[in-house]
Amino acid sequence: MGVGNRAKTVAVIPAYNEERFIGSVVLQTRSLVDVVIVVDDGSTDNTAEIAHAAGATVLSHKQNQGKGKALCTGLQAARRFRPEAVVLLDGDGQHLPSEVPTLLAPILAGEADMVVGSRYLNGHSRVPLMRVWGHRLFNFLTYCTSGVHLTDSQNGFRAFSARVLDALNFHSNGFSVESEMQMLAQQHGWKVKEVPVTVLYAGKPKRSAFFQGLMVLDGILRLIGQHRPLLSFSLMGLLLLMAGMGWGFCVVEIYRRTQVLAVGYALICVMLTILGSICISTGFILHSLRGLILNLCQNTSR
Repeated sequence: MGVGNRAKTVAVIPAYNEERFIGSVVLQTRSLVDVVIVVDDGSTDNTAEIAHAAGATVLSHKQNQGKGKALCTGLQAARRFRPEAVVLLDGDGQHLPSEVPTLLAPILAGEADMVVGSRYLNGHSRVPLMRVWGHRLFNFLTYCTSGVHLTDSQNGFRAFSARVLDALNFHSNGFSVESEMQMLAQQHGWKVKEVPVTVLYAGKPKRSAFFQGLMVLDGILRLIGQHRPLLSFSLMGLLLLMAGMGWGFCVVEIYRRTQVLAVGYALICVMLTILGSICISTGFILHSLRGLILNLCQNTSR
C-alpha cells in the first residue's frame, strides 16, 4: 500500500538499535493492522534493514533524536494514510503484538480517543520492584499535573482515534512523552480508557532503570513547568515563604531572649520572603500568558 492510500489501522513503532526484536515485532504486527511504520531513530545496527525486510515502511533519522521525535515522525507519516486508528508499540519486544486488537477495539467502537495499555490491571507482568515504585511516583506526578488518572502512565503501548491525530505533536524528546500525552488528553478533552496488557522483561535492558527513571522524572518536571506554571511556581514560592517565616520566628525568638537583632537571620528571612513572592507572582503571570497563547492558537486554527 503506497503512502497516500487509505488505511483503516496503522501501527507506529519507534526503534533504536533493536535488530534482535524488530523483525518479529513487525511480522506479528503486520497481520493485525493495515500498515506498519517503523521509525529508525539513528540506529547503528541493522534495525532499518531488518524492519524493511519484514514488510514495514521505514523512516530513518540520521542521528538519535529521542522517542518523542521518533513518534512525531511516525505519526506525521501515519496521518497521510488517513487511518481510523493508530496504535503505538515499542520495538524491543516488551509489548505483545497479539494484544494490538485489545487496544484498537475501543477506538474502532468509538468508545475512546486514547486507549492506554496497563501492565498493572491483569497482574501478568512481572514488573521489577524498583520500576513499580518509580511508576507510582510518575503516575502521581502526572495525575497532579494532568488530572487524568492512569494506573500505568509510562506505558508506551497506546492507541488513538483519527479525531485526535492532528493534536499529537510532542515537545518531549525522551521517555516523558507518555506523560505529555496525558496532558494533551486533559487539554483537548479526550475520552481516555485503560485496557490490561502484558509487558515482558526478558532480556537485559539497554539502559539502567535508575538513570532512565531520572530522565523521565526530569522530563515530567519540565512538563509541569510548561503546562502547569501556576502549580509549579506557586509550590516553590510557598516553600520559600514557609522557610522565610521559619527564619523570621528565629529572629523574633532571638530578639525576645537577648534584645539583639540577628541581622544575618533577618536578611535570610527577607531574602526568602522576596524570592517566594516573586515565584508566586511569576506563576500567575505565566499561567495568564499560557491561557492567552492557547486562546490565540485556538482562534487561529478556526
